[in-house]
Amino acid sequence: MKGNREESRPFGSISDIEARFAAEGYIADRMLATTLFLSASLGKPLFLEGEPGVGKTEIAKVMARALDTELIRLQCYEGLDSNAALYEWNYTRQLLELRLQEARGVDRAHIGDNLFAEEFLLQRPLLKALRSEGPRPPVLLIDEIDRSDEEFEAFLLEVLSDFQITIPEIGTLRAHHTPFIVLTSNRTREVHDALKRRCLYHWIDYPSFAREVAILRVRLPEVELRLAGQVCRFMELLRGHDFYKRPGIAETIDWARALLALGVAELNTAAVDETLGCILKYRGDSEKLYQLGLPALVETALMPGHDPAAAAKPPA
Repeated sequence: MKGNREESRPFGSISDIEARFAAEGYIADRMLATTLFLSASLGKPLFLEGEPGVGKTEIAKVMARALDTELIRLQCYEGLDSNAALYEWNYTRQLLELRLQEARGVDRAHIGDNLFAEEFLLQRPLLKALRSEGPRPPVLLIDEIDRSDEEFEAFLLEVLSDFQITIPEIGTLRAHHTPFIVLTSNRTREVHDALKRRCLYHWIDYPSFAREVAILRVRLPEVELRLAGQVCRFMELLRGHDFYKRPGIAETIDWARALLALGVAELNTAAVDETLGCILKYRGDSEKLYQLGLPALVETALMPGHDPAAAAKPPA
């Protein structure tokens, strides 16, 4: 089954990925597009690391839309075990099957012989992805793997190495189609090397000023170029300081949407103050911003040289 993924060649080229992602509102840089192309072509899982809010999870969502296939998401958390991630037995259906066999007069010695068959499994995300029978391989998103325990990481090794799962009562179940696997991590702890070795790795950083403006304009075409530049410049300034949780692209988009809803055409201190909850999510970070001097930061964001609208004008 592993050949299915390699033979299908879902993306024709790196440029094809860039174009398809752009059509879905995601501006992928060349390095990310190359890593995505190799992951899809070689049949290897993709491991994405970066600060919260830089678009790691969104990549899996966009990939599923671009390929017109199912997105299956496993949200990791402390204490996650194989039952919640892989499968559980459908005890209610098994009990009903026993009653039906008794009613049909099945020999007592053979009642329940079939209770531990695949049809009685409740598929959780990992098994669902491996046993998917759709026309195209699904995208399996294993989100925030760093929040799970090391024991769960060890359990994943069989899945990522051989795209198969062993169930004691049944045996080894192999993937119908090798899924596109995307793992994300916010680096709350280090993930074991054995897991990373099975993946292609890509670090997603905060975007450059120009790229963030482009992302914002794609996601919110109604925002004027000048305001988009001011918003992105202010965010760039904030990320230069050591906040507990620096704002990501998600906060940039939410904030710009809030400013539009309030009818703000140009950034000003009052507007930033009123919408600060869209940017910073911890009280200590808000207090630190005021200590740094909110008006001065806003004034810097409005300074010439960072206005993409002005940069786009031809020289006089």
